Amino acid sequence: MIRSLSLFVFLYLFWLLLSGLFTPFLLASGVGCALVVTWFARRMHVVDDEGHPVQLGTHALVYWAWLFKEIVKSAWDVSKIILHPKLPISPTLIRFKPSQRTHVGLVLHANSITLTPGTITIEAHTHEFLVHGLTLASAHAVVNSEMNLRCTACEGKA
Repeated sequence: MIRSLSLFVFLYLFWLLLSGLFTPFLLASGVGCALVVTWFARRMHVVDDEGHPVQLGTHALVYWAWLFKEIVKSAWDVSKIILHPKLPISPTLIRFKPSQRTHVGLVLHANSITLTPGTITIEAHTHEFLVHGLTLASAHAVVNSEMNLRCTACEGKA
């Protein structure tokens, strides 16, 4: 029930953010739409720990702030590589074992790697990730990384 309430609040706040207008009709329409979508989501059984991961809570907000900083740093590094006259790339594939145990944690980690410029998760399995790095250093940086530890902490298994 708490997930349904959280989903309703999130949907309603999203409605308000997108509409930007606060007339009585639009406020009531937002409540109605959020209720209907929450009801459909419950009937479809997608209001669970994967479909609406409220268990991440404040850990996720702290993680997203850290991830944004890492994306900016990585984008700067990739920009320097691209602008370098010799284009010093060394494309590398690397396999490693992530420490997450839940599907939400694994998806968070795999997507975080892909969001970071210069790396992309090619395969994500429960026991192994295959990651492509633009350079040897960027590929090896994902193994036993701070990102791995932070994703594990987010899922509550650290």
